[in-house]
Amino acid sequence: MSAPAGEPAPGPMVMIVEDDAAIAAGLALNLKLQGYRYEVAADGETAHERITATAPALVLLDISLPKQSGLWVLERLREAGDHVPVIVLSARQDEFDKVAALKLGADDYVTKPFALAELLARVAAVLRRARQVAMRADSLPAGESTATAAPGGKTTAFGEVVIDLDARSVTRRGAPVRLTHLEFQLLTFFCRSRDKVFSREELLRAVWGMQNGCTLRTVDNFVGQLRAKLEADPDRPRFFVTVRGSGYKFTAPERAD
Repeated sequence: MSAPAGEPAPGPMVMIVEDDAAIAAGLALNLKLQGYRYEVAADGETAHERITATAPALVLLDISLPKQSGLWVLERLREAGDHVPVIVLSARQDEFDKVAALKLGADDYVTKPFALAELLARVAAVLRRARQVAMRADSLPAGESTATAAPGGKTTAFGEVVIDLDARSVTRRGAPVRLTHLEFQLLTFFCRSRDKVFSREELLRAVWGMQNGCTLRTVDNFVGQLRAKLEADPDRPRFFVTVRGSGYKFTAPERAD
C-alpha cells in the first residue's frame, strides 16, 4: 500500500520503498525539509506499480519487502528499460546482496543503520550525477563519436553495435542487447572519449562517483561484461582494450550509417 504523495514542492520526487513505517516517516520528513517531494510504498508490488506510474527522479529501495523483494523491483525496472537512479537500503550485510544489487543496476548501496546526513548527501550526489550524464548525452559532440541522425533520435555506432542515446537501448547485429544502468553509463562514457586512455580510478570517479562498495575490481568486472555482450571475441577484445599498466581505452573505427 502506498502513502499519499508529499505536499507539492519544487524539488525532485523521491520514491521511498520501505515497509518499516517509522523509517519511512523519518526519511519522508527529512527529504521534505531538504525540498524534495516524496511518496512512500511499503511493498514490492506497489513500489513497482507506483514507480512506473509516477516516474520519480530517484528511488530509495529497501531489499526486504512484503510480496516482492527490492531486488525483484530493481530487476523489473531495468528489464523494462527504466533507468531511474536507485539507492538500495538494506539491513543485510551479505556481500551477495550488494553485488546482486549493483549488477542489476543500482546506483548506490547503503547498509542500515545509516547516518541520515550521509544518506541525504548520497541522494544529492546520485541526482547530480544523473543530471550530468543526461546533459553530456544531449551535448555529445559529433566529432567525438559516430553520432548519426536517426528516426528514433541520436545514435552512435561501432562495429556491429548501435546505441540509441535517447532510448538508452543497444543492439548488436540488429538484436537487442540488455545492459544494466551502469553498463550503459560506462559504454556511453567510453564512446564519448574514443582512443583516450583512462585509469581505473578515473573510470570509477566518472561513472560510479566513488560510491560505497565499489573498488577498482568493479571497473574490471564491468569492462568484462561489456566485452562479453558487445565483442565478437571477448577474449581478444577489439573495442574495449586493456592498456597494460594504465587502464582501459575504447577504440573503434569510424562507422557511417
